[in-house]
Amino acid sequence: MTKASRPRRPKRQPLRTCLGCGAKRPKKELIRVVRVPSGTVRVDASGRLAGRGAYVCPSEECLRGAAKGRKLERALEVPVPDDVLDELSRAVAAAGGAGGDGSTR
Repeated sequence: MTKASRPRRPKRQPLRTCLGCGAKRPKKELIRVVRVPSGTVRVDASGRLAGRGAYVCPSEECLRGAAKGRKLERALEVPVPDDVLDELSRAVAAAGGAGGDGSTR
């Protein structure tokens, strides 16, 4: 069998773990928060900013869990400012995440 006639395997999508619920989901389904090398924390809409990243499902429930338990701060190793949490909340609302994400742990 030649290379040209072999069926192509589907490309694997990287999985990431939500800090709020602990569910593993494809990277593109989650919202990334990143600590850039300068030390500031930002919401990364593109998913490509350099720095230490953490992921949250696009649901208010997961966002509350990640913020309440200080899981975001532990993952990013710096305090997360309130304005970043507000921006993250807006990103969740824009993604249409009003409630649970339907995942089970």
